[in-house]
Amino acid sequence: MLSVIIPTAGVEQTTVATLAALVPGAASGLIREVLLVDGTRNGVIERVADVAGCRFIGFEGPHGAALAAGALQARSPWLMFLHAGAVLESGWIDETTQFIQNVSASGKPRAAVFRYARSPYASAGLGDALRFLARIVRPQGDQGLLIARDHYDQLGGYPPHVRRSEARLLRRLGRSSRTLRSRIVKMA
Repeated sequence: MLSVIIPTAGVEQTTVATLAALVPGAASGLIREVLLVDGTRNGVIERVADVAGCRFIGFEGPHGAALAAGALQARSPWLMFLHAGAVLESGWIDETTQFIQNVSASGKPRAAVFRYARSPYASAGLGDALRFLARIVRPQGDQGLLIARDHYDQLGGYPPHVRRSEARLLRRLGRSSRTLRSRIVKMA
């Protein structure tokens, strides 16, 4: 039902943290596949994908190209985009399932992001507080994105060679997006 696309930067620790949070979703049958998209060519993420049973996709280009490459290869009718190091807290499986069922039943194109939660290990400076407040007004790419493939395609997806392609897609979603109650924590 759901393909999870994770662009990585060749860093094992953050990628594994995100994958560990997805295990219950795979066990429940919600997650059909996980795609790890990496352009570093250092072999680290390819080995992680092999061990974890994920699909590995190599790419060249900016962050938007990684997102677009993952979406192009995904096989499910629903897509979830997560940054490496993003950890979904408990409750996300039920809420994600309900969201997908409600959107499918309504026939209205909708998308969702997760509620941002600052890592308890992050420094608590003024800049962090301002970024937290900005997320309330306008969701950011590191809050994840849950979207039906049809809706994603209608919006044109992530433009592969455009700066800030995540922000551009989130702006295009406008009022068709909603923030879920489940929290997402970005690990360093």
